[in-house]
Amino acid sequence: MEDRLQRLRDLLAADRLSRPAAAVRLVCERCLVELSISGAGATVLSHLPGVDSDDDRLGRGLVYATNAVSAGLEDLQLTVGEGPCLDAFASGGPVLVADLAAETARWPAFTRAACDLGAAAVFSFPLEVGVVRLGSLDLYRDTAGPLTRVELADALILADLATQGVVADLDGHDTEDVSWLADPHVEVHQAAGMVQVQLGTTTDVALMRLRAHAFTHDLPLAEVARRVVGRTLRFTDDKDGH
Repeated sequence: MEDRLQRLRDLLAADRLSRPAAAVRLVCERCLVELSISGAGATVLSHLPGVDSDDDRLGRGLVYATNAVSAGLEDLQLTVGEGPCLDAFASGGPVLVADLAAETARWPAFTRAACDLGAAAVFSFPLEVGVVRLGSLDLYRDTAGPLTRVELADALILADLATQGVVADLDGHDTEDVSWLADPHVEVHQAAGMVQVQLGTTTDVALMRLRAHAFTHDLPLAEVARRVVGRTLRFTDDKDGH
């Protein structure tokens, strides 16, 4: 394992010399070379306090995605509130799904839409330092099948290296504040606050209404949030209005 760690460190160092870029981006791109996957993405997640003490919600910043499908899978999980990234973050362990189509009971909303995006297998690894979880490294493949033992070992190492990159980028920032990231979802939390006021309900219910509207109308959650913040979409007790 130590030899593999050093090998991957050397490869990433060479990548950085040939093409200067953020460490997390280089790790995601190295995943494409070393593992039999179609795309990779990394996100930072944090618990954002709600109005009530038991009304916390997850904030997410998309650090990097290698292609549009990877970015779409990250956005989809926030929209429907389920998926491998969220499970890996919650459990602190890897989530390995070799045949995504068989997981409809586990993630009924995520699975169908993720398959439509082109994912046939998904693998998520928590980014964590000790007991502190920062986010996840998320991989997908457009054909079903597991990672090999060597690929799994390399993926775990690459997740650790991605964590080091995230920690370096977090330097100078509060770990509970992900607004400094290139995050299309910051507006979601602003919209949830507005919907909470409109409905006179909790932040959790407001976020559920946003997700339901996005899912029902086949829209990205970020687009629904933009409409709410732009006051072209308003939520009421009986229906959503424009």
